[in-house]
Amino acid sequence: MDDRNNLISQMHVVTVSREYGSGGGEIARRIAQRLGWRLVDHEIVLRVARELGVSEEDAAARDERTEGFVASLLSSMQAVDPSLMVLTPVPSVADPQAYPKALSRVVQAAASSGYTVIVGRGSQVLLAQRRDALHIRIVAPLEQRIRYVMQREGLDYNAARSRIQLKDHDRQKYLQAVHHQRPDNPGLYDLVINTGVLDLDSAVDLIALALQRKATRLELPAEQLGPGAGLPPYPGHPHDLRPPDNFAGA
Repeated sequence: MDDRNNLISQMHVVTVSREYGSGGGEIARRIAQRLGWRLVDHEIVLRVARELGVSEEDAAARDERTEGFVASLLSSMQAVDPSLMVLTPVPSVADPQAYPKALSRVVQAAASSGYTVIVGRGSQVLLAQRRDALHIRIVAPLEQRIRYVMQREGLDYNAARSRIQLKDHDRQKYLQAVHHQRPDNPGLYDLVINTGVLDLDSAVDLIALALQRKATRLELPAEQLGPGAGLPPYPGHPHDLRPPDNFAGA
């Protein structure tokens, strides 16, 4: 156990991207609890609000969304308490990139503090170059996600389905608009876990194991990484299995 903990201690960040209703937020909470790491989720909204000098409600309204964020901020500025104007001068809020820039600073600061689990907010892209970060994506079939949201949020079937579609749409649009990436791009992640069959604790086990395994490769040079590392050439020329020319498909 001590050896495993020593390995994991060489890693400093876990990012968790999730389809809405897949249990990703709960998995993040459980892995943080198991490791004794700090969980950073909705706290990010408050910290971004402080950077921008706006209310938490204004920042929460645009969390992982893109539409109208600056307009919303500007329209509400008259109602904002001056004491909230902490780190960033008010005129800078007019910058369309104000929210993404503040979010990036907050995520980077959270990662630099170490031993942190960060949920969403483009952290898989913002921290992509950190070798000591493990990037996780949690997914599940739509029908199971609908049942999860119905159970957790007390919604009926249609309301749960609509909420999932809205949340997934907003998250995807935000990542595309700000980082030019799709959240369902598997290349952004070290591990993609489908909770359609696996229970949430098993997902936590897999994340802990992946942390250990990635930690063993932190010091390796780039040329020793990748799927071909340490493998010999094929004994012969690999053959391509191609469909016949008259194959039309199903």
